[in-house]
This record gives sequence, structure tokens and C-alpha cells, in this order.
Amino acid sequence: MIRMAQFSDLHYSAKNLVEADRCFSYAVDRAIALKVDAAVVSGDSTDHALDLHSPAVERLARNIRRLAEHCPVLMLQGTFSHEPPGTLSMFRLLGGRYPVHVADRIGQVGLTANGRWVASEGWHFTELPSGLRALFSCVPAVNKAVVAATVGASSAADAVGEHLAVLLRGFAASNHAARAQGLATIGVSHGTVFGCISEHGVPMAGFDHEFTTGALFAAEAQAFMLGHIHRHQVWENGSTGLECRAGHQCIAYPGSIGRFHYGEEGDKGFLLWALNANEVRFTLEPTPARRTLDIVFEGKPDLAGLREVVEREGIDGAFVRVRWTVADEDRHEVNRAAMQKVLEGAAEVKLEGRIVPVVRTRAAGISQLASLADKVRVWAQSTEAKPQPLLDCLQALASQTPEAIAERTLCGIAVPTAEVMAELSLTEDADAEPALLF
Repeated sequence: MIRMAQFSDLHYSAKNLVEADRCFSYAVDRAIALKVDAAVVSGDSTDHALDLHSPAVERLARNIRRLAEHCPVLMLQGTFSHEPPGTLSMFRLLGGRYPVHVADRIGQVGLTANGRWVASEGWHFTELPSGLRALFSCVPAVNKAVVAATVGASSAADAVGEHLAVLLRGFAASNHAARAQGLATIGVSHGTVFGCISEHGVPMAGFDHEFTTGALFAAEAQAFMLGHIHRHQVWENGSTGLECRAGHQCIAYPGSIGRFHYGEEGDKGFLLWALNANEVRFTLEPTPARRTLDIVFEGKPDLAGLREVVEREGIDGAFVRVRWTVADEDRHEVNRAAMQKVLEGAAEVKLEGRIVPVVRTRAAGISQLASLADKVRVWAQSTEAKPQPLLDCLQALASQTPEAIAERTLCGIAVPTAEVMAELSLTEDADAEPALLF
């Protein structure tokens, strides 16, 4: 049996540095303690293009070097927006007890018994090298722009999946020959499997995804190590189809090494694989990823409800996000300071309010009416309001002085003017349109 640690989606950057380095450093320590025979990073080691002098590059290189002192390391090219081409080249130069192989092209690479990497000249080995312990079939992230330029943008989505399916079937012969020699066979790639679940619980069902489980199983590798999706999940094959020829097969995402966004579901960690030519198994080794908590109110935030959640869940050291939705006229009733006080003890608090704008209802053609009274009647009809109280208010304003209206109000005589007119914002401008706030 060969034991391997698979890490994925490290996303080192200035923004993610604390989370990524804490979790990956722990994972490297754990892998060394477990005495793994090899380590695989299945893409997206960085979050975006980084300057060589940035702390994130130094921390990532330090951990890769620590791994290379213990065992051979394979790093796969990930998404181009996260790892621009050439980003991983410098890791080939890290001096360690064992080499770091950067898989930035489609091809196969063998791991020798003395911990060295032997890469194929083309996309596969025509003849397996001697002295191997395991065979890796590597498919880095696909540059869909190149595919689109070749076959056209409208056909690119289907073409990527079709060509990858053909490529994966092409690896089957080499993997079959390797298992016949008693070698472990592993596929490594970075992309989306049709039907997988994102870290936010969304099924990834579209025509532009790179893989299907059937295409991956067709490569006849015992283990297929995937990166890109931040949620751990697995597919197994062994009861139908290729069972007699390929044996027990597993496809798995370890998920991201840490929790980089709010709302991410599932545990975070790395995969510890154990496999040979006929058997494969793995376990998820958790990392100390940060804990996030989402608190959502459909309306105005309820401080009592917020306190209840805090008491029930506990927020010490957690990253808390509170979301709510209120109408524009109620936005001043949201007490952010009080919420911040209730959430004291959290490592981070994000308050995100959604304001529903005021909607004004208007009557078509109202500006063409001659008198303000006619405009009120048309507007009242369109909004299903009673016109008479409004007309009474309008008459009072037109026939009485402000002093007389004020005097009648102070004397306790009902005069339907101030409150109603203030709410309706009526104006004597002949071109204005009366409006009601909802």
C-alpha cells in the first residue's frame, strides 16, 4: 500500500493568508506525522497572481519545502484566474530531500521506489519506465479560451467535455498495464464534475463542466484526485461496468483547505489516501478552519432573537454575518450599535442590510387633467383609495387660510388637512402627480 496526502484549493493570498496558512501548516504537520509516502496539491495553491516578495508566497513556499523534506510532492496547475500560467514554476527550484514535480501540462508521471518523478515526453507513456511504485495521470485546468478560439465560442462548452472524455479513455491502457505490474494508479485533475455540490449547497448541473463521473472512471485509475470545488464529496465505482477490469475506484474532492467565505457547508481538511493495484480507501483529515455563522432576518433585525441565537450557538472566536431586509422608511430603526454589542466576542462581525426602495404608484395620463381635484380622483381610482376624504382636505386648503385651519385644529375641531396631506404629499403644481408611499 502507498499512502498519500491530497491537499487542494489552498488559495494563498494577502486576504486569505491567516486562514490558509493556519490550515495548511496544520495539514502539513499532520501529513508528516502520519508518514505519508507522497503528497499531491490538486490545484489553486494561490488565489490570484502574487508578487514574489509577498508574505503569502513565502509562507506557501515554506510549507511546500517542509513537505519536500519528508516526501515527493506533485503540484497541479489550477484555474488560470487563481494560478496564472508560470506561477508554480518556481516550486520546481525548491531544494529539498525529495523533488517537487509541477504538472502544468497533460501527461503521465511515475513515482519511483526511491522517491523520484519520471515524466512522460508526450501525453502518456508508450512504455512504462522500470522501478515505478505508482503511476499518475495528470490533467491540469483546461484553458477554455483556447478551445473557444479553435472550435468557436458556441461549441466550446461541449467540446471541452468531449475531448477530455476521449483523453481520459486514452489513459486506460497505461493504467491497466500499470496495475498488471502491481502499481497504484492515480488520476489528478482540476475542474467541475457534472452534478457535484458546491460549498454553498448548489448542484453544479450545466453543459460547460469539464467532467462526468463516467468519463473519470473510464480512465481506469484506482483513485482520481480532484480540485476546484470547495466541498468534500466522493463517488465510488466497483459493483458494475468496469469492475472486473479496473477494480474498486474512487473519485474525490477534498474541498478547500480552509473556510474562505461565509455560508460554506461541510467540513474542511485534506484526504489521506491508501491504495495499491487492487484496493483504494481514504479518510478526511480535518483542519482547524474558522467557524462561520450566518444569522438571517426576513424583516427588521430582532435583538431578542439575535441574543437567542448567540446563546444557542456560541460566538466566541466565530466569524458572524447578520443579514436583514427592511423597507426604506424603516431603515432608521435598525440599531447597528446594539447588534455589535450583542455580538461581542466574535472574531469578525459583518452586518449586511438590504433596503427595499420606496415604490411610488402613478396613474397614467394624470398630468393631462386640468384640475387638481380631477387628478386626485384618477389617482384614487388607480390605487383603490377613497377619494372623498382627500377632496375634503383639498377643499379645506383651498377655502381656508392657514391661520384658520390651525385655530380650528387647536380648538379640537376635526379638520382633515395636515396628517392626510402630509402623508399623500399633494401639491398644487398642475404638472405634478400625486403619489402614495408603500
